[in-house]
Amino acid sequence: MDPKLLNPLTLAYMGDAVLDQHVRRYIVLKLQSKPNRLHQVSKRYVSAKSQAQTLEKLIDEQWFTDEELDIVKRGRNAKSYTKAKNTDIQTYRKSSGLEAVIGFLYLDHQEDRLEALLDEIIQLVNERE
Repeated sequence: MDPKLLNPLTLAYMGDAVLDQHVRRYIVLKLQSKPNRLHQVSKRYVSAKSQAQTLEKLIDEQWFTDEELDIVKRGRNAKSYTKAKNTDIQTYRKSSGLEAVIGFLYLDHQEDRLEALLDEIIQLVNERE
């Protein structure tokens, strides 16, 4: 299976789970707190607004390869039939673009590049806090 051939929203679905798991591991090890507190902190990293801001910063910094940027654009431009929760459609689409490239890297077994991206996301969100 070639991940590039998958629907970008399928890649975003996978990427959402990968990012969520990475963030959960990070905050559990960092905070060692109760689940409600962990959930509140995790939202800073995985909300559509946070992901959209992070994507914009990564694009500004030219962080992505051409191939990755193509996946981001496909994810961002994909027509979703689900309603964006607590955000506008543009923010939701940007977050889908970021999730799509995460899902792509995961399914393409690009572990080093994936880990670098996930760590950069954590760092960018921490800098904003």
